Amino acid sequence: MKQLLLPLLLSTAALSALADEPVIENTTARQSGGGWTFNTTLSHPDTGWEHYADGWRVLDMDGIELGMRVLAHPHEHEQPFTRSLSGVQIPEGTTQVQIQARCLVDGWGRDTYVLTLP
Repeated sequence: MKQLLLPLLLSTAALSALADEPVIENTTARQSGGGWTFNTTLSHPDTGWEHYADGWRVLDMDGIELGMRVLAHPHEHEQPFTRSLSGVQIPEGTTQVQIQARCLVDGWGRDTYVLTLP
């Protein structure tokens, strides 16, 4: 019985950790000068300096990073919250990008938010 219980407990722990991934609620983009500005709203159950959403990035559709916004502190009392990233260089002809969020504890989220550029 113990041999069956351990894998079940480990898979349950893994699922509960994944439940704390940051979620991209919305993203907008606009051309600004020679680059693009992204405004991204995300939510995450930040608990303080030990566990918080600590960044998000813009990826092309092949997963190549085009820009990254580091979040330097927790947002325990501001959920969801929006932060901007300017000066992102988007290759000509690109029509869609992905936004991916990161958590200090769990790393990069599995899901991405796909944005069609205006």
